[in-house]
Order: sequence, then C-alpha cells, then structure tokens
Amino acid sequence: MPVYALAWITQGAGQPDPGAAELTRNTDIVSLLADATPLAKVVLLILLIFSAVSWAIILYKTWVYRRAERQTATFLNVFRKSSKFSEVQAVCPTLPASPLVGLFQSGYAELNAQLRAEKTSDGPRAAIEGGKPVAVVGRPTLKSLDAVDRALLRATTVELTRLEHRVPFLATTASITPFIGLFGTVWGIMMSFQAIGATGSSSLQQVGPGIADALIATAAGLFAAIPAVYFYNHFTNRVKHFAADMDDFALEFLNICERNFT
Repeated sequence: MPVYALAWITQGAGQPDPGAAELTRNTDIVSLLADATPLAKVVLLILLIFSAVSWAIILYKTWVYRRAERQTATFLNVFRKSSKFSEVQAVCPTLPASPLVGLFQSGYAELNAQLRAEKTSDGPRAAIEGGKPVAVVGRPTLKSLDAVDRALLRATTVELTRLEHRVPFLATTASITPFIGLFGTVWGIMMSFQAIGATGSSSLQQVGPGIADALIATAAGLFAAIPAVYFYNHFTNRVKHFAADMDDFALEFLNICERNFT
C-alpha cells in the first residue's frame, strides 16, 4: 500500500465523523429540551409541577405517619397503665399526632358531660346514720352508652379525614400524568411527520431528534405517575391500619365505660 494512502487512512480514522457528532449533539437530552417546541416545554413543566408536589406530599405524609405511629404506641401504653381517665387526659397534649388522642378526648368529653348532668339533676342522696341525716354520694352512672359510641364514631371520621389529607392528590397524579405525557408524545410525533413532509427526507438524522423529544414527554409522565401510584397504595394501606387501631380502641374505651359507669 502506498505511504500517502496509509497516511490518509490513519488521518481519517483519527478524526470523528461530523455527521455522527452532529447527531449525538442533537439527541443530547439537554439539547432536546432546549430545542423543544413551546407546547412540549409547557407539557414538561406541568409534569414537573405534578412530580414536585407529589414528592413533597410523599415526604410529608411519611413523616406524619411515622410520628403518629410512635405517639400512638406511647398513648396506648399510658392508657392501659393508668387507673383514671384524668391521668390519660393529662398526657394527651403531649401526643397530638396520635389519632387515638382525638378519640379519647371526644369520648372523655361526652362521658364527663353525662356524669356532670346526672350529678346536677340528682344531687346527693340522704341517709340516716346515728339519728342524723348524712349525704351519700352514689356511684356515677351513664345515661346513654350509645351517645359515647356516637362521639367516638364522629371522632374517628375526623381523624381519618386528617390522616387522608392530601393523599388523594397522589391518585390524581397517577391518573393524569401518563395522559399528559402521551399528549406531548403525540404532538411531538405529529411535528416530526410535518418535518418529513416539508423536507422530503425520512432519514434518522432528520426525524430522530423530533421523535426523541416526543418520547421524553412519555418518560416524564411515567416518572411522575409511578411513584404516585406506589405511595398512594402504601399510604392507603397505612390509613387502614390506623382505622383498625381506632376501632379497637373505641371498643376498649366503651368496655371500660360499661364496666365502671353502667
């Protein structure tokens, strides 16, 4: 082989292909985002907002539920070791995150209201001891255990609403964002076909960047939807566990009331 031919091959092998370099530059994600159409940028901005809000809710509710679980365990320990409801009531302000605190305070308020009403209406009973009248205070009794049960049910509804606050937004994100991303993809592919019709060229270098730009919208939609679906199901399951704990506590509270005040 002639020396000049070998030198030409070596020189050509050492230099990058301009067309390949241009294709690499055009398919770079940052370049695709910068060169995207205004509508594609709007779609990506909407998906970014949905994703950011979803992750904020995910982190916040994770912290809330962990705090509620710790305080619920502490509250149950105090409740089962205490001999008086007044002792439990004194601890409640230090455990505001536990849903059981709301149930107890509601049931305790209804219990106190009934006992005070009975004491005011009946008054102390009189007895004769040693020839002298002596006031006898009878055992306090509940007029309606069903009223205490209804108070606990109302408190359960309030606590469940508080626990589920903002969680439905994750379901909304999981449902909407894939379709928003699909809309961006369809629009980008339409623009690519228009470019093919205008230039008359269907080469990969011509249509590749447009199709890649379109598929980024689909990827962004899935990026927003997949975590939202997972954590929505996860949080819904945790709320169900809290609801079961509240039902068990309500029954335990009613049993104590029935044994001691009926």
